[in-house]
Amino acid sequence: MYPTMRALRFFRCRSCSMRLLVLLLMVLAFIVYCFYYSVAPAYPKPSNAIGEVGGRAQYYRKSSGHENEPIEQCPVVLDIEADIDTKTIYPSFDFQPSWLRSKEFWDKKFEDRYEQLQEDNQRPRLKVIVVPHSHNDPGWLKTFEQYFESKTNNIINNIVHKLHQHPNMTFIWTEISFLNAWWERAHPVKQKAFKKLIKEGRLEITAGGWVMPDEACTHIYALVDQFIEGHSWVKANLGIAPKTGWSIDPFGHGPTVPYLLEQSGLEGTIIQRIHYAWKQWLAQRQIEEFYWTTGWSQHKPSLIVHNMPFDIYSIKSTCGPHPAVCIGFDFRKIPGEYTEYTAKYEEITEHNLPSKSKALIEQYERIGSLTPHNVILVPLGDDFRYEYGIEFDAQYTNYMKMFTHINNHKELFNADVSFGTPLDYFNAMKERHTDIPTLKGDFFVYSDIFSEGKPAYWSGYYTTRPYLKILARQFEHQLRTAEIIFTLISNNVRQSSNQQLIASERRLEKSYEQLITARRNLGLFQHHDAITGTSKASVMSDYGTKLITSIYHCIRLQESALATLMLPDHAHSSQSILQSQMEWETYGKQPRQLQVSLVDKKKVILFNSLAEERTDVVTVRANVTNIRVYDTRKREYVAYQITPNIDIRENGKYVLSDVNFDITFVATIPPLSAVTFNLEEYTNTSHHCTVYCNNCGIGKQLDSEKSELFPIKKMKPGDIQLENSVLKLLIDRNTGLLRQVKRKDSRRKSVVEVQFGAYRSAQRHSGAYLFMPDYDEPERKEILKNYMTRNDDDSMQHMDDNIVIIAGPVSTEITTMYLPFLVHTIRIFTVKDSLLEYGVQIENIVDFENPPKNRETELFMRMQTNIQNGEVPEFYTDQNGLHYQKRLKVIKLGIEANYYPITTMAWLQDEETRLTFITNHAQGASSFEPGRLEVMLDRRTLYDDHRGVGEGVVDNKPTIFQNWLLIEPVAPDSGASEKKDTNEHGSSFNERHFIPEPVSTNYELPSRTAGVLSRTLNYPVNVYLVDTSEVGEIAVRSNKAFVQDFPPGIHLLTLRTITDEHLEQYPSREAFLVLQRPGFSCSVGNSSYHTSASFLPTTTFKDLRITNISSVSLTGLKHYKSFFGFEDIELSPMEVKTYKIRF
Repeated sequence: MYPTMRALRFFRCRSCSMRLLVLLLMVLAFIVYCFYYSVAPAYPKPSNAIGEVGGRAQYYRKSSGHENEPIEQCPVVLDIEADIDTKTIYPSFDFQPSWLRSKEFWDKKFEDRYEQLQEDNQRPRLKVIVVPHSHNDPGWLKTFEQYFESKTNNIINNIVHKLHQHPNMTFIWTEISFLNAWWERAHPVKQKAFKKLIKEGRLEITAGGWVMPDEACTHIYALVDQFIEGHSWVKANLGIAPKTGWSIDPFGHGPTVPYLLEQSGLEGTIIQRIHYAWKQWLAQRQIEEFYWTTGWSQHKPSLIVHNMPFDIYSIKSTCGPHPAVCIGFDFRKIPGEYTEYTAKYEEITEHNLPSKSKALIEQYERIGSLTPHNVILVPLGDDFRYEYGIEFDAQYTNYMKMFTHINNHKELFNADVSFGTPLDYFNAMKERHTDIPTLKGDFFVYSDIFSEGKPAYWSGYYTTRPYLKILARQFEHQLRTAEIIFTLISNNVRQSSNQQLIASERRLEKSYEQLITARRNLGLFQHHDAITGTSKASVMSDYGTKLITSIYHCIRLQESALATLMLPDHAHSSQSILQSQMEWETYGKQPRQLQVSLVDKKKVILFNSLAEERTDVVTVRANVTNIRVYDTRKREYVAYQITPNIDIRENGKYVLSDVNFDITFVATIPPLSAVTFNLEEYTNTSHHCTVYCNNCGIGKQLDSEKSELFPIKKMKPGDIQLENSVLKLLIDRNTGLLRQVKRKDSRRKSVVEVQFGAYRSAQRHSGAYLFMPDYDEPERKEILKNYMTRNDDDSMQHMDDNIVIIAGPVSTEITTMYLPFLVHTIRIFTVKDSLLEYGVQIENIVDFENPPKNRETELFMRMQTNIQNGEVPEFYTDQNGLHYQKRLKVIKLGIEANYYPITTMAWLQDEETRLTFITNHAQGASSFEPGRLEVMLDRRTLYDDHRGVGEGVVDNKPTIFQNWLLIEPVAPDSGASEKKDTNEHGSSFNERHFIPEPVSTNYELPSRTAGVLSRTLNYPVNVYLVDTSEVGEIAVRSNKAFVQDFPPGIHLLTLRTITDEHLEQYPSREAFLVLQRPGFSCSVGNSSYHTSASFLPTTTFKDLRITNISSVSLTGLKHYKSFFGFEDIELSPMEVKTYKIRF
């Protein structure tokens, strides 16, 4: 009755009443809303095509071995406490201190404390460990080989020769790539002399990685792999395990490398390049050592991190706080060489010995005042130092005179000074110091001031040369796949009694040498001037050629090994019958895609390198359209579509190709399995995509026969909608760019406006390393307008001519062309019961063309949303695909200081919604304004940024960027929007104790869907064509599974064959099984289903006998425990562990 009375009361209202006016406005708004969505064309989700072919594609269904296992609860990862939290302290810094122009933070407060400590009779005696070193970049201004021949070979020869002559001198070596090159040509007498120095403790191998890796752009797989390669070499050739790390040149530091070093058994590590404000802050509090926690592990680290207190590792900056004094203690003097230190050169004589010794010890004492323990480490070296024997002699002779004088005059100098190694330092420091704080967070973005006395932010290299960053990740995938296939199949063949497999065994053994080379080429590219893109263009080209060559060898190995098991007739194994669909042929070009054929390439083998079942969308190229796809494992036809390709001509025009078509089909592949799919001749035009396009032709002309292949329709008026069963996307008709995403399950609409723009580079301040926009013209929002052809000033007509929508049973996509600069594609999938339906795939093809076009351009893609991520915006970035870090905008600083590195994903969120951007390569990302997530795509700077490389970045390559975009609901009370206190605690000059930030929240993690899509992007299905053109019809195995009951919640990072102990470059029967347990959020997205991370008694590698499993350190040098079986393996969320398996 009550609603009726309300209605009657409404009709009695006065016509002009406010209530009636409001109601009329509401009705009007509703009509406009309905009209808007009726006018916006929805380009179909094809209907029942998937259901008609049968077989529901499931993501991560449990295998039969897990049916009786209880479903595991979602593992909650807590955000742990630490004494120092970088994200809360960093924003409080004074980034324009008074000492900036002098480039020295040492002021009266530091000097006063130093003088007070000098009067403290209770203070322990100063102990100085001077560490001679030579920083050798495996490529920078010259290639690896050029540096080795011109410098490094001489340096290592001098180490062996001069340390024998000078018995009190020590040295360290870090880059195993160079040491291996020297070792391969060194006489056995020199090798023994080198090992003798190691045994004496006078020569220390620090870190022991193949290179000193970058810490911002590197991915977890490549980082671990290069440490395994380096440590294995050190153990095999020198018989030792590294104990300390040495990471003095990467441009900023994060927690990943210290975590990996600790997991590898190291005791301490040394870092150098952190923000100048951090240098001052730590020095004020006498903190030069800390335990770097991951933020998620409850285990307190045992590895101690030592921060070098001053700018850089040269002698000028390491002997003390005053470079003008320290430069006089560099005794390098090479005939014909004129530098700032040769101008200050003064040999130590009897006359100046007392004064020079006093000046040196006063610098050392000032360093000591920055610590509570009064033990200091002083590097003595620089880039490629000690290549001349006379430098060894000069440095040793002059320093020993001063050391002897200081040590013999205790009444004048209360100090012990000697040459030593980092291990000596850590041992001495630990004897005196136990009150070491914990730290969590990282030291990005790095900024120096030593060039001009102005802050310079090193955030450009996160993105520089994206073509190579993407190529490196593709190489990782191909190498990882080759490693897994080689280990499984080579041991399968060895254990087989089939004599016909002997030839295959020999071929695989021969290919192992190329596998080692591939490992080392990937390791080489992790160098901090390689994957960063910060070497000269000619050197980057050399790196790229090495990567392309090793990709080729990895693919050949995959083909050969899979042919051994997938082709029953073993006579065919050596005939190149399996051919990878993708071929990388030339540096700077995109890979070539081979075509299938109904004549002699009508079978494809798909290999899933993940240890979890996957349902994926696979595309093969064909020159015919009358094809359907049959899954020989499931014995059913799969969902598929025939898609026309868009050919872009040199004149900037485009047509629909009449010779190239994509066969896109849905494939469900079990964990670590190869499955054969047959391509059959079949005509069913319902599987042909519909094309919506106002300016399309097929080939040279739109003839009726070709147009019947693909229905071509005019685009409907109004904005554009794409939808599947989960998502509805709204596309701006004027730009072809995304505007809105609606989740149908939650009925929630999210504004997601995709925009492209560019910053103009500040000339000579933005380059390979640095990012600095020109603040006189900081942002070019209309960069795409330069690529709009005018059509009687009708921009709507223009965009219609450059938009193509292709809708099919499996996917629907819209491609917008701003030729030749950008081709932008948005794609969604219709794959039932698959997480693919939840993501929006974004593909950008960017071509900067040849310079001087697009000069001083820093191109970005921006997603502007209605997510309320704070008035001071906050967002999250991954760190090397292992950790995750909350980022807060530092409002005192510009955009260049608020860009952060990502390697797999970034997200922003509020109490209701999270937007996640997933990438397959390293790039910079920022959230500089509320609701905004921005990623840098490519950069071109004509000028050098004065950080040593000596040239700009103008060698841009046409690059394909592939990403996923996720919009997901956030469960209530997830802590997503909790604001943290950004004020510094305990900030007095000498205070070393801190009030930990109260932690009651979870460690923020990606959703399970984001993790799945990230692995899909980084580890795509490997596709091989079966080429029978030379052999005729042959039998092909339906499928081969290599694993049983492997927990889907554990990621197989690698399965890496160990080299034989006695036969160099020959495979053993052992392998390292490296596992990672990815963490995922329990409150974001679909958190109702959780994958198991438990190994079972039935977990095994199929058809392989395993004689031993043991737990080892991350790089395998330390043995911990032998296991009875896989069921003894346990990993906590986020952990990475290694196990040694003997087959």
